[in-house]
Amino acid sequence: MPTLLSPGARTVVRLVKADREKVRYGARVLRDDGVRVTVAAPWSLPSVRDFGFVRFEPGDEFTEHYWRDRWYAVKEVRDARGALKGWYCDVTRPVVVTAGELVSEDLDLDLWLSADGHEVRRLDEDEFAAGGLAGRDPRAADAARRALDELEALARAGGLPGLLTP
Repeated sequence: MPTLLSPGARTVVRLVKADREKVRYGARVLRDDGVRVTVAAPWSLPSVRDFGFVRFEPGDEFTEHYWRDRWYAVKEVRDARGALKGWYCDVTRPVVVTAGELVSEDLDLDLWLSADGHEVRRLDEDEFAAGGLAGRDPRAADAARRALDELEALARAGGLPGLLTP
């Protein structure tokens, strides 16, 4: 039986990569059905991160969806006024949930879907190839590539937002 987080509870989200913590931040649990955990958190860095096609900045709010049985996490991004910027999707191993934290292991591949649904971008495929996951863990590398393909297909078909409804 999985550890279930209670709505309204505070938790810590830890994003790790190659067994090193990339970032840690506090979040509020919105729901946990035993498969998917949804949390809300503000942009966790004190500075702007400009990707060229979107800027994450202080005041942005993220609604983050993590699955215990899927190889990705999807983050809905809104600005400080509540306007939707889009969805940032991280290809990850299935999330590990304990009473105090969610641990999400980043596998380098990402996808961006703009708020209007017209811009779908596969990101960091070069970083994924250079990272050597295929040599260390071919099964995980295959799962990561399949997850990115699944996310892209959902985004292009307009189904990504529907994936996130309760």
